[in-house]
Amino acid sequence: MAILDRITSSSDVKALTRDELGVLAEEIRAFLIESCARTGGHIGAGLGVVELAIALHATFDTPKDQLVWDVGHQGYPHKLLTGRARQFDTLRTEDGISGFLKRSESPYDSFGAGHAATAISAGFGMAVGRDLVGESFKVVSVLGDGALTSGLAYEGLNNAGASGRDFIVVLNDNEMSIAPNVGAMSKYLNSVQRNPIYNRLRSAIGTMVDSMPGRLQGVSALVRRWEESMKSFLTPGVLFEELGFRYFGPIDGHDIDLLIDTFTAVRAMDGPRLVHVITKKGKGFPAGENVEKWHALPAGHDPATGKQVKASSANPNYTAVFGKGLAELAAIEPRLVAITAAMPSGTGTGIMAKAYPDRFFDVGIAEGHAVTFAAGLATRGIKPVCAIYSTFLQRGYDNIIHDVALQNLPVIFAMDRAGLVGEDGPTHMGLYDIAYMLAVPGMTVTAPRGGTEMLGLLRTALARSEGPFSLRYPRDAAPDIVPSVADIPAVPFGTWEVVRRGSEFAILAVGTMVDQALAAADLLDEEALAVTVVNCRFLKPHDEVTLNALLANHHQILIVEEGTVVNGFGAHMTSVIARLDPSVRVSAHGVADRFIEQASRKRQLQLTGLDAAGIADRVRALHDSAAEALAG
Repeated sequence: MAILDRITSSSDVKALTRDELGVLAEEIRAFLIESCARTGGHIGAGLGVVELAIALHATFDTPKDQLVWDVGHQGYPHKLLTGRARQFDTLRTEDGISGFLKRSESPYDSFGAGHAATAISAGFGMAVGRDLVGESFKVVSVLGDGALTSGLAYEGLNNAGASGRDFIVVLNDNEMSIAPNVGAMSKYLNSVQRNPIYNRLRSAIGTMVDSMPGRLQGVSALVRRWEESMKSFLTPGVLFEELGFRYFGPIDGHDIDLLIDTFTAVRAMDGPRLVHVITKKGKGFPAGENVEKWHALPAGHDPATGKQVKASSANPNYTAVFGKGLAELAAIEPRLVAITAAMPSGTGTGIMAKAYPDRFFDVGIAEGHAVTFAAGLATRGIKPVCAIYSTFLQRGYDNIIHDVALQNLPVIFAMDRAGLVGEDGPTHMGLYDIAYMLAVPGMTVTAPRGGTEMLGLLRTALARSEGPFSLRYPRDAAPDIVPSVADIPAVPFGTWEVVRRGSEFAILAVGTMVDQALAAADLLDEEALAVTVVNCRFLKPHDEVTLNALLANHHQILIVEEGTVVNGFGAHMTSVIARLDPSVRVSAHGVADRFIEQASRKRQLQLTGLDAAGIADRVRALHDSAAEALAG
């Protein structure tokens, strides 16, 4: 019987010998590679922290001791060690276990994590809460997978280090987030040389100084100054020491014995301390370790090569279309630059990084900085395209308002993963960008119906000389075959497109909902209900001419968007239409005011009523309601 099969809780881990723990690590790594080949998932980070997760659960009294994982990608081994191995075939599926940390899933998941750099702030909050109510347990925050490029991590370190409270941070230094880490901190950590002499020297010096008689206090002070000089010379941890943390490391994050010995010693101490471990992302993956493309893999891939077993016959996805088009536009427009926040492959901007490296900027997991950096570029006549996932751009919202919009600067926001994102679940849903961008004065808000229109809107944005411009697109295959960007004209600013003409009911469809609305219109046509469908590619400003024409001969309008219905485009246009013609009945159809759980994107569209059948059902209900009102 495999050791992993016997693990139902962390207490089972504690009962194993050191040799058995080594075998367990091998089994977990093999299990993850085989399992994720079937389910897909963020495999790279998990493979890198197998020994680290084992050592933490073997040393600390989880779940009483609070283990806070930063970046949910690191959590797969943790899930296996806490009784969820038998559920792993449900990973990232409807009603299955999450691909991230989730408090409602297990008492071992002490804090939910879907994005980077939250572990220190959250863990320190737990430590303070513990002290306020007089409880006794340890809090360990595991920072990693590039999170130290985020400003939030430093805010947490600064606050926690000055507090003197009992709190442990583990820095998982794997030199990677999704792409290789960037910036001065990455260079600092990468220059680390292992100096185990330091901690031994420090302990010996402390003992010696503490035992000195009072008359030798001058000598004691001299020794302490010498110790500080030696610390700067011998250890890379001086930064953390200056922030108030007792520093340990760097240590080999794949040496279980060393990890357990270190954590056992650190657990017995008090005050803020930081353990620096060196790991290799993707360790043990047969197709190669520490490679950006193995960060996450789709379901149905060969575990030996990472390649899809069955090649997809779908059109290229929006991300690939955007990346290719952006690089082509860069050849035409020499002032165009691309900015991303640790997501060159995830946003497609890696194509431009290869073609024009001097005009590509990966700022690390620092979305707010990315936005304000783009604003600074724009003041010098540069045309910055800031490509960030919709859900992650929320971190830069203050910067969007104060640094870009308030100064009316022409920064272009390309928001990938807008709308429903499928298996990544609620932490990655891009459901709020329409609402939050509509609220920004001077912001142009757009949503293309396909890949060709996406690049046409990008050309429109680049032609403008003032004001911010946002462009949203989904995590999905583009529905059209996209030509070279040179053959795609700019979309006329502020215009809509009537793509189907009916006589009774009008659907104002946003982006991905245009094709769904057309399919719904086909269904309704069979019932003699003629529906007009409008491609509302510009949400702000809207097309006043087309809207007025619609109001002249349609008395019912349904506004459909793949985003939150609260304060979305539907709510916005309902207010606009009420001022123009209060006799027109207007309804909004979008994602309800709740978080959407993981499932396939197709299934999520069904569950939210945003597929063709759901839109047709809504039109029928509204039509019948209007007919009953007239009859009454």
